[in-house]
Amino acid sequence: MAFRPAETKLRIFLIGDSTMANKLPFDAPETGWGMVFPQFVNEAVEVQNHAVNGRSTKSFRTLGHWKKVYDQLRPGDWVFIQFGHNDQKQDDTTRYAAPQTDYRKNLVRYIEEIRAKGANPLLLTPVMRRKFDESGQFVDQHGEYPSVVKAVAKQYRIPLIDLHARSREVIVQHGIDGSKYLFMNFPGKIYSKFPDAKEDNTHFSPYGAALMAGLVAEDLRTISPLSNFLKQSPYPGKYAYELPNVMAPAFRKDTFNIVRYGAVADGVTLNTQAINQAIEQCSRAGGGTVLVPKGFWLTGPIVLKSNVNLHVQEGALVQFSRNTADYPLVQTNWEGVDAIRAQSPISGTDLENIAITGKGVFDGAGEVWRPVKKSKLTASQWTTLVKAGGVLDAEKNTWYPNERALKGATAKRPGVVAEGYTLQNTADIKEFLRPNMVVLTRCKRVLLEEATFQNSPAWCLHPLLCEHITLRNLTVRNPWYAQNGDGVDVESCRNGLIEGCTLDVGDDGICIKSGRDEEGRKRGVPTENFIVRNNTVFHAHGGFVIGSEMSGGVRNLFVSNCNFLGTDVGLRFKTARGRGGVVEKIYVSDINMTNIPGEAILFDMYYAAKDPVPQAGESNELPTIAAQPLNEGTPQFRDFHIRNVVCQGAETGILIRGLPEMAIKNIEIENATLVANAGLVCVEADNIRLKNVTLLTKENTVMKVQNSKNITLDGITYKPGADVLLKISGDRSKAIRLVNTDGTKAKKEVEFGEKVLSNVLTKK
Repeated sequence: MAFRPAETKLRIFLIGDSTMANKLPFDAPETGWGMVFPQFVNEAVEVQNHAVNGRSTKSFRTLGHWKKVYDQLRPGDWVFIQFGHNDQKQDDTTRYAAPQTDYRKNLVRYIEEIRAKGANPLLLTPVMRRKFDESGQFVDQHGEYPSVVKAVAKQYRIPLIDLHARSREVIVQHGIDGSKYLFMNFPGKIYSKFPDAKEDNTHFSPYGAALMAGLVAEDLRTISPLSNFLKQSPYPGKYAYELPNVMAPAFRKDTFNIVRYGAVADGVTLNTQAINQAIEQCSRAGGGTVLVPKGFWLTGPIVLKSNVNLHVQEGALVQFSRNTADYPLVQTNWEGVDAIRAQSPISGTDLENIAITGKGVFDGAGEVWRPVKKSKLTASQWTTLVKAGGVLDAEKNTWYPNERALKGATAKRPGVVAEGYTLQNTADIKEFLRPNMVVLTRCKRVLLEEATFQNSPAWCLHPLLCEHITLRNLTVRNPWYAQNGDGVDVESCRNGLIEGCTLDVGDDGICIKSGRDEEGRKRGVPTENFIVRNNTVFHAHGGFVIGSEMSGGVRNLFVSNCNFLGTDVGLRFKTARGRGGVVEKIYVSDINMTNIPGEAILFDMYYAAKDPVPQAGESNELPTIAAQPLNEGTPQFRDFHIRNVVCQGAETGILIRGLPEMAIKNIEIENATLVANAGLVCVEADNIRLKNVTLLTKENTVMKVQNSKNITLDGITYKPGADVLLKISGDRSKAIRLVNTDGTKAKKEVEFGEKVLSNVLTKK
């Protein structure tokens, strides 16, 4: 192993063929995995990609490409070598290299020359092409070439990355249809270079290239010293290559203006037919953009179709009808169960390649659907609302838009199919069955970008059972008093990105779900592999939320660089007995909060469908509940990693409330400064670690721990003058470790019983 000078960067040279090579912008969307690879190494690494389309071990040298690399090499450099696709071309004498003879000799020659320069070779087997036979079995087209690479690596004791085997796993995992999108398979008229349809199962799409580069980075973890140069992500304990990759939709250049189909922007004409006809025609023609130009467009429900980008131009207002008769009843899903509801203003089912874009506004006319609580309005607002019409409940505390809505409020699980509700027997409670504004069900490759969605009847944006979703730079608004007025509810979805969005809503801001109770467990589809970053949430019940309908599970979520300003709770993780499901592998970093009326960080297994901040006369005290036997309805929260959190003003800094039969487990909170009335309240928890956490509280009892074990407090800072730092109670409270930031134990270690400890950690 040669050593490089300390003042220079580690240099990695990539030599290979088109699957690795850089591409020009005109070549889009073709992407070599070597174009993505630099994103997965840190700033101490310089990556030079010298791979060239169409080259083999032979032609890369004869055409002079190798000399450009060789002349630069110095001790300590690395050269990644991947050839094979073009060495197979027997009818081309300028490229062909037989596997057991010339191909082997060429690899050996590269290795010897690299080592002669004091540099380090690394071999990669050729990446797979995509091919399945008639029975659906994957077909390997590389013959002996991969085995030769392995044999040479073993003989010369060279690091090996078996991208041949790893890429096969990824292709097979995506399936016959899904794996098409790893490669250059798309219809014509989307990309300038490809006016006709393309079917290329050798060269990668941006998504496929990112996956392949991630495999290379993953295998570098076992190769020293390269493992030291992998880029860390913003999330605790995770590398950049481990983050989810999301496919983006792409559309033909054709544009379908709704005006050509009879739409009139006068605010009076109902344009439902014209808009839907434009969408239908666009989809039938192979896709493109349906344009809603600036103006006031009144409409009923809009139904999306595959390959359509609904583009709402800046200055356009799409106002959904305030006549509830325009929204027929349909069978759909509500709060994680099958239910009858009014048709959503925007919906799409079993679609691919869809988008809603543009800087226009969608208004859901939510005021004709929503009930309103008297306690959430001023006296003047309440009087005005009641005078405008509608009906009140028996207690005169809640306003409903009409008698049908009030009747639904008193029914048992209204509209739920399991309770016997059908399309035929729900008309008399229709207005209670208010729709979510945008519902996308079982859709793939979805983009919502830049638009404003406001005034929804219920939840605003609801992707359900979707894959590869991007929500970017959206504005989502609902009145702060809007019951069930959530901003974004992602349910049982896989692979997504939510970034740059601004939300100001009446219920949870960005919420992750996966079905409710037995129906959710039977569906068994978790929400997984999502990045949530650079978002701002103003009023909401929670800034970032998981639950309470999480019965199908939630995992692999990455949340960073979000601001919560005035949300009732900041990070809100909620569930209840009967839900079941496992929420795990949640990574949160760099969160700012201010003016939080409830908890900055909340883990709660006692969710009871109440507002997180009690109204006047209500209580939020922990109920006394005896332990019950474990069963499939027992929920689990575990493996949360939270760091770099600042909160200026909250009722409670951290509240953790598990069940007697199921503790909340494996929670790490590091580098947090929380200014709150109360500090830490921890009940029924196991393996909770707080490191470098500052709790500046009004209460002198900074931390309360009950019926918990394996609690580690490392480098805790609290307000000078707090006489009681930590109060521990309950028979199961044990093994509370107090340590200093250097890893040494603090002054006391608590084992059992009712204890009050004073001044056990050094005050700053």
